[in-house]
Amino acid sequence: MHNETGTPDISRSKARTATAPADSPAAGANGLKTAVTKEISGSAAVLEAFLAEGVDTIFGYPGGAIMPIYDALYDYQEKLRHILVRHEQGGIHAAQGYARTSGKVGVVFATSGPGATNLVTGLADAMIDSSPVVCITGQVFAHLLGTDAFQETDVINITTPVTKWNYQVTDATEIPSVLAKAFYIAASGRPGPVLIDITKNAQLQKFSYAGYTKCAHIRSYRPKPIVRKEYVEKAAQLINEAKRPFVVFGQGVILGHAENEFRAFIEKSGIPAAWTILGLSALPTDHPLNMGMLGMHGNYGPNVLTNECDVLIAVGMRFDDRVTGRLDKYAKQARVIHLDIDPAEIDKNVKATVPVWGDCKETLPLLTELVEPRVYPQWLQKFKDHYKEEEEAVILSELNPAAGELTMGEVINLLNELTGGDAVIVTDVGQHQMVACRYARFKRSQSNVTSGGLGTMGFGLPAAIGAKFGAPDRTVVAIIGDGGFQMTLQELGTIMQCEVEVKILILNNRFLGMVRQWQQLFHDKRYSFVDITSPDFVMLAKSYGIEGRSVSEREHLKGALKAMLDHPGSYLLEVFVGKENNVFPMVPQGCSVSEIRLK
Repeated sequence: MHNETGTPDISRSKARTATAPADSPAAGANGLKTAVTKEISGSAAVLEAFLAEGVDTIFGYPGGAIMPIYDALYDYQEKLRHILVRHEQGGIHAAQGYARTSGKVGVVFATSGPGATNLVTGLADAMIDSSPVVCITGQVFAHLLGTDAFQETDVINITTPVTKWNYQVTDATEIPSVLAKAFYIAASGRPGPVLIDITKNAQLQKFSYAGYTKCAHIRSYRPKPIVRKEYVEKAAQLINEAKRPFVVFGQGVILGHAENEFRAFIEKSGIPAAWTILGLSALPTDHPLNMGMLGMHGNYGPNVLTNECDVLIAVGMRFDDRVTGRLDKYAKQARVIHLDIDPAEIDKNVKATVPVWGDCKETLPLLTELVEPRVYPQWLQKFKDHYKEEEEAVILSELNPAAGELTMGEVINLLNELTGGDAVIVTDVGQHQMVACRYARFKRSQSNVTSGGLGTMGFGLPAAIGAKFGAPDRTVVAIIGDGGFQMTLQELGTIMQCEVEVKILILNNRFLGMVRQWQQLFHDKRYSFVDITSPDFVMLAKSYGIEGRSVSEREHLKGALKAMLDHPGSYLLEVFVGKENNVFPMVPQGCSVSEIRLK
């Protein structure tokens, strides 16, 4: 997927002189005139590009090789907000969270060497989860490239596998056109991260700046494949003939801003639908055709009935192994319709009977027009029956335990009650993530922010900071485990300095819970280095000026959650939950989705 249909053909040619439109003040009697130019530095050109692209927030950390850009930023403080993170990984995760809630491109600054390499985990996370991010890294002077100069690393070769596009600028005249292409590539088609490495001389260099022109086309780069209507017609025919159709949908619905089109499709067709964890919130969780979550810790019915449906319609999802289980036993009885903007995903894991290339915002209405209005009462009843089975075996005891230690599920259940499904929920990675994705309730799209494909522990806290800047009017709750929190807890300093309001909910089971669960179930309970000792999180938060408390008793839980949500400003609530509670259902690794275990 490095670049949907190949690497964009982007040369090192100098930026062409811009011309003014015929109706502009700069136009002469003949209707065209060379645009007025001014001399600016490469660093200023970077910031001018940001303003032209509508950037309002930058996450970053200064250093020697990017100092000229930071010097220029001093004069742009009233136009561009800079968030000083405490680690470059925190910066890019924050940019991801910002992109996911705002729908805009996240922007990151980092210096050369370790500053740039600290971005790699976030780049990989953004790449696999299709988050649009533009990273600007400083680099040593061009004449020092390849000499092992201080803080020099070959960031281009290091980041090539984890970026949609990257490029090194050594001449300031390239900056306007290169950044225009960077923003276009990051946001268009299947989104992804882009990294632009700018040598220090290019940042300092003055040149005649003729303005900024947004990019709308790059030769050899086709972000949206041509929609072939004959395939849409074939897909509609399969759906109209189906007796047990099933829709599985992913983040492509959200990235394509196609929530309304998707809802219209399932409501007309009457087809039950289930989501991947990144697709969560694209459809309200209480919608009558929303059957729940797919995958390893998904709901029982959607997993089992994947292997009983006769037509499987995949929309904006990539058939990840956590969703499919054993591919040789996945939906072999079904005819598969796959709607995706990225042609590389079609037939990659699951062979499509009918491929429907294109942006689902365009393809779904075409399909909806052709499908017949239907209802499937007996088929839907199967999902309801399986849900009841799961409810009796797992859900009731998880959400409403009669006694014993607190469960993660009851915490999420009470949070739903207090937020009404209107909050943005940001999760880290582990048991708490799976529980939150299973039980959190959402009314609005762009409300679920999590690390899906890479599964990055430490993602939650910085991503929540970015999510709040991306959705300043919404309540943002970061649900984090005690292990993942300690990977990026330094970002409490960012919260303190920027006074960003994030509600931090630590579900503390005193273990690296997901690893412990696997060791219990598949390694004879040989708990090898998963027992983790943590600091006093509440005291730690208070040292950063953040109020908080700990709870371990059921009778205090609801009041503590309400206090967290009502508190003006950031707040940390630590909830001690059962040490050895497991997340079920579960599809064991190497098994098919129909072999999902309820206990």
